[in-house]
Amino acid sequence: MTQEGIIAVGQQAILMMLLMAGPLLLASLVVGLLVSIFQAVTQVNEMTLTFVPKIAAMVLVLIVLGPWMLQVFGGYTASVFTSIAAFSR
Repeated sequence: MTQEGIIAVGQQAILMMLLMAGPLLLASLVVGLLVSIFQAVTQVNEMTLTFVPKIAAMVLVLIVLGPWMLQVFGGYTASVFTSIAAFSR
């Protein structure tokens, strides 16, 4: 396996990590910001108030984007196995 091949596999892994975690983290960030604004406006300072909306938003994102994420990850996995077979020769 050459250095270029190792770097390419590493770059693909990082891109895949961003594609899989990005939508979930973005939804969590947006919901957390909205709940924080709500808490600031209403002066309700309950620490546990943010957990349920964040979990609900993440489940909703997984339901909506789950098939796409599975398809992208399946393609990446097939590509990795193909490249492993090519590098082992």
